Amino acid sequence: MTMFSASTFVVWGGIAYRLGFVAIMINTCYGIAALAVGFWVAGRWNRLGISTPAEYIKLRYGKVGLHLFTWAMMIKRIMGVSVSLYALALLLVALIPMDGGSFLRDPETGTLSLTWAIVFFGAIVVLYTMQGGLWAVLMTDVLQFIVLTLVVLLVSVLMIFKVDSVSEYMANVPEGFLSPVGGGYGWFFLMGWVLINFFITGAEWAFVQRFIAVRSPKDARKSCYLFGALYLTTPLFWLLPPLLYRGIGPEVNPGQAYILAAQSVLPPGVLGLMFAAMFSATASMVSSQLNVFAGVMTNDFYRPILNPRATQSTLIRVGRVFTVIIGSLLIGSALMVPYMGGAEKLIIAINSLLVVPLYAPAMWGLFSKHIGIRHMLWVSLSSFSLGGLVKFGIIGNPWMMEFDNLVGTIEFLKANSKNVEVSIGVVMPLVMLVVLEWRGRTQDPGWDEVEKQRLSVAQDIEESNISGVFDPMPANIVMVSLLVCSAAMIFLALIADSGRGIIVVFALALLAIAGMIYAGVKRLIRKSLNAESGG
Repeated sequence: MTMFSASTFVVWGGIAYRLGFVAIMINTCYGIAALAVGFWVAGRWNRLGISTPAEYIKLRYGKVGLHLFTWAMMIKRIMGVSVSLYALALLLVALIPMDGGSFLRDPETGTLSLTWAIVFFGAIVVLYTMQGGLWAVLMTDVLQFIVLTLVVLLVSVLMIFKVDSVSEYMANVPEGFLSPVGGGYGWFFLMGWVLINFFITGAEWAFVQRFIAVRSPKDARKSCYLFGALYLTTPLFWLLPPLLYRGIGPEVNPGQAYILAAQSVLPPGVLGLMFAAMFSATASMVSSQLNVFAGVMTNDFYRPILNPRATQSTLIRVGRVFTVIIGSLLIGSALMVPYMGGAEKLIIAINSLLVVPLYAPAMWGLFSKHIGIRHMLWVSLSSFSLGGLVKFGIIGNPWMMEFDNLVGTIEFLKANSKNVEVSIGVVMPLVMLVVLEWRGRTQDPGWDEVEKQRLSVAQDIEESNISGVFDPMPANIVMVSLLVCSAAMIFLALIADSGRGIIVVFALALLAIAGMIYAGVKRLIRKSLNAESGG
């Protein structure tokens, strides 16, 4: 669910509404990439015996590599996550009209101001991340996955019933709506998107933190395989509402098509719970990044540089300060999304141009003895520079259009912008790494440092694979949360004017899942106790 947020509904839901099946193909790329990461990368991260991803970067590439990676990735993630925060606010304002005298009202739309929605959501995420840390991230992951899955299933089924006939639906959607490629998203882009998400899943700190936090390499691989399997099988299920809404509903803003499709079939209580789950999904993504970067700034910058003798309580306070600072930057960036091309263009450009030049050298160092900090700097800075030149110095620079001999070239680059971004941001850094690896003759000192770290903890990791006591606390939190949601749904059914049957079915489904969690917890506790006693 770290990959999942309101931008799933705004960006990919908007593409599904505009272009159709293309959005499903794009999301399926996540699944292919995750399976590859599970097979080659996830277990290797776990075997390193590190406590943070930044620790690996420092061992492998030194302080220069740590600074490059931290600051570049922080900029990239602040921009990327701000899109999710913006997307969530965009969904909310579509549902909440405001009175004329309210200072929260947008005078142009008559709804809640987008600015106030961004500030409001951002503040909530910052506050609960300060208090809950990684546990807060993981609990929202599990809970909103259950709730969102049930609500989207309900929306999809109800939307199917609204379709009068297949022939009428096909007559109302654009030509090529069911084609796997289109709208600038061709096969070359999809192959590049698989590679981009291979490096995101395999090297982004929010994912790496999960690989190194679980008990064993086997558990790290299992988590990635589950992620991949779900993204191979569920994109059609998640994106069916805007796909169907295009053929049976009025023409709307593509970014708001998903929530309006849900609003057209869901009673208010379930619609509210769906939006709460969307918020939880986005909050999970945002808080994952806040938690990771606040931890890195505290443990890998503040403690070793400013206060080596800092106590644990001091580090916690400093971590909360960094959470507020980074969160404020994120909120400010989210407010700027409309001025940077909008959610879809920004998220595609960020991932296409920045991910592979930054993450590929870091992941390459897990396998190669030859790649070092000089190679990382050469690959990353060359790709960043060329990407920035083409994106902002040529394509996005109106002054360039004054040169008649360049007009044709610029128009070609604009028409094929996604393929150009993939060529510069994906193909170029990978080719450079292959060439540097082929020409490498000496073993980089960073490889020796990582090997020393791995060997020093190998015995501890081996023992953790065969021991450990089951902790029921996380499952109990999810179970109680589901029971509360179920009770709220039953209360809504009692006071609702319509849709009572749907609400009751949803409440019973939540109650059944809570019961299954309870039974599973009891079984695992017995198993853990028997293992401890040797029974």
